[in-house]
Amino acid sequence: MSGNKTFTMIKPDAVADGNTGAIIKMIEEAGFKIIAMKKTLLTSERAGEFYAVHKERPFYGDLCKYMSSGPIVPMILEKDNAVTDFRTLIGATNPANADEGTIRKLFAKSIEANAVHGSDSDENAAIEGSFFFSETEKF
Repeated sequence: MSGNKTFTMIKPDAVADGNTGAIIKMIEEAGFKIIAMKKTLLTSERAGEFYAVHKERPFYGDLCKYMSSGPIVPMILEKDNAVTDFRTLIGATNPANADEGTIRKLFAKSIEANAVHGSDSDENAAIEGSFFFSETEKF
């Protein structure tokens, strides 16, 4: 059975463009409960830790630079079947391929600046959420 929590973060491009509120509204209207949220800035080192799985990929350096270029809004969300439902809500990584009405179709600029991150599994949701939030910040 799928878990009931997932992790997301609104990326620097969407925060800079003033889309944070609209994205949060879409998340809540889709039935997700926000159980942890903050606005923060990643250093390039912290971005490197978060994206360590991509360390050998050619885009790793640019990804870390981009993710540390401005504020982000990480969140832990709760809903039955959270990971799958949230991946549907955000749409394809490439906004050109995203379904109409999805977060990325509405707010992403490119594959790189695609507005939001969404965990791809229950296991990664737990790891990613714990990267940003302590147990006392989840409620």
